[in-house]
Amino acid sequence: MANYKKWKTIRESSKDFLTPWEPTWYPGEHSLKRYLKLLKIYSQKRKNHTQLSYFIFNGGNELLGGINVFNIKKGISQSCTIGYWIGEAYSNQGYMTKSLLILLDYLFNDFNFNRVEAACVPNNIASKSLLKRLGFDEEGYAKDYLRINGRWEDHILFSLRKKTFHAQHK
Repeated sequence: MANYKKWKTIRESSKDFLTPWEPTWYPGEHSLKRYLKLLKIYSQKRKNHTQLSYFIFNGGNELLGGINVFNIKKGISQSCTIGYWIGEAYSNQGYMTKSLLILLDYLFNDFNFNRVEAACVPNNIASKSLLKRLGFDEEGYAKDYLRINGRWEDHILFSLRKKTFHAQHK
């Protein structure tokens, strides 16, 4: 509950910046009721080992953005998918790069994932650059992959393998 106002403020102040890359924002998207529902969903998915959700804060306790780890597969796959967002005021300042480096280290070492996947729409230059900077390989192109801002959008598919990550970030 303590972070609700921070979440609402950063999401709403970044609306024009975020909506081209996210699912449709509906009326009440940032209400307290919706926030509490999201926290409940995130908690349940964490308990079921199907998703991990994180907020990103700076040292001054400002909420900067968030990262979700989903499509968690164990056994012979040992893989997951990441999605992320950052408030407009904090974009292109290295916060997401640093946050993802910390998270990727955690996913590869503590969760023993072998592969982390991500996707972005082709014209999201910032996201493509971020993934390439982190060592992700472009693996393919998926037509009508996700419904973004009310439309089915093509996506570029990326992956990062554990051995590649460790080789680049020793």
